[in-house]
Amino acid sequence: MSNAVYELLTLDNVVFKEYLFWSAVLILKMLIMSPMTGFHRFRTQTFANPEDLLSKKLKVKFDDPHVERVRRAHRNDLENILPFFAIGFFYVLINPSVFLACNLFRLFAIARIVHTFVYAVVVIPQPARFLAFGAGLLPSLYMGLQVLLATF
Repeated sequence: MSNAVYELLTLDNVVFKEYLFWSAVLILKMLIMSPMTGFHRFRTQTFANPEDLLSKKLKVKFDDPHVERVRRAHRNDLENILPFFAIGFFYVLINPSVFLACNLFRLFAIARIVHTFVYAVVVIPQPARFLAFGAGLLPSLYMGLQVLLATF
């Protein structure tokens, strides 16, 4: 790797530092989703495996709306946050504007947090979830397009 690439991937590079910070925030946010699912499973006594049943009177269930809502929000995170890690890293490598890059990372992360909040914590009717989803999708699409243009 050239020295220029090494310089981009240091904590002296504000864009890379911001990318790392917001990536860590998003990783922690995704890690919280599993215990949130577990919380709802115990609260509603909805268990997907026979060995998890707390009583012989309980039966395996897959259809509790609270559990499934959190699971869908978690799946949506996986479908959106994991690609952000890749495209955000590639975006750092094209040495973008500090102001723009930092705000794109912030917008994406905050949008994903809001998306989870309005989808799985305090359910708010549409278009709240759609707006949060779109606010996260647009930065990823923009960064992807910029990476393509920079490498074309």
